[in-house]
Amino acid sequence: MAALSVATQLRQLVGMGFARLPRPGAGSTLQRWQALSHVAQHSLSLAKLYEGHCDALAILLELGHDRGETNETWAVWAAEVPGQRVQVLPQGDSGLAKLSGAKAWCSGAQGVSHALLTAWLPGLDQSQLVAVELGHASIRMNTGAWQAVGMADTLSAEVAFDATPATLVGAPGDYLRRPGFWHGGAGIAACWYGGTLAVADSLYRGMRGQSSEHPAFAYRAAAFGKVDRVLAGMAALLRESAAWIDANPHAEAMATALRVRQAAEAAAHCVLEEAGRALGATPYCRDAAFARAAADLPVFIRQSHGYRDDAALASAVLAQENYPWAL
Repeated sequence: MAALSVATQLRQLVGMGFARLPRPGAGSTLQRWQALSHVAQHSLSLAKLYEGHCDALAILLELGHDRGETNETWAVWAAEVPGQRVQVLPQGDSGLAKLSGAKAWCSGAQGVSHALLTAWLPGLDQSQLVAVELGHASIRMNTGAWQAVGMADTLSAEVAFDATPATLVGAPGDYLRRPGFWHGGAGIAACWYGGTLAVADSLYRGMRGQSSEHPAFAYRAAAFGKVDRVLAGMAALLRESAAWIDANPHAEAMATALRVRQAAEAAAHCVLEEAGRALGATPYCRDAAFARAAADLPVFIRQSHGYRDDAALASAVLAQENYPWAL
């Protein structure tokens, strides 16, 4: 029997109630991140859609548009390509609007029922969040540009709108201004962590079943020790960051989010390198879960902006009055 598509798996998770996660900053952020991590450890492509759906519900709730208990599946598309903006034209004071233009980097476009996306009102330099039902006849999807090998199963596309009906969500600029923006950004690190565990698991299983007399044991043990301390430190930082967000739900969380994201990216690179060196080619060729995670993870962590995010983290930390590294 063919494996279920990630869109079908997402619908199953939603239908069983597993996508109604605790809202970030409401006291159970760690539980939210644990769910994201568990799904990512199973499948990063599914986690990409699952995290987007859960983030969309949190955004809608934060901005006063709670969808309640429905079987809708949602995506969030906020990436902006230079020179390519979706334009939004409000229809009076009704809260309804029409969308025109194309949106790139739309994860899950072929598999979800609804999307939240950033669009642009005439004459304003702040984006407007809008909600759209993706089954409308005016919508066209171009899958030709999505040539990914890693994260290939995310059903991504460029989506074009032609006077497509939409609903305004919040006011211009609300998407970035709300406290939950950085809470959601930090939650991505939990997905990266789960994907990193999928790679580390092969090394863990191999070490558990290998005699210390095996010729490869010593160097694999060295790799395993490094992986262990990196993952233990990453798990501790995730727990600490979740607790801080819950204790400070309305505070500026940019530094916390960037720190946990950049640490998760570094942990992923370390585990990919150490596991690959220790295990050789075998899991890439004979372990389907390892091979998929090893292909998906480098693509997913490129949602990080690398050095640019490190520089932004530096600015955010230096702007704080308190010394940042006291034990």
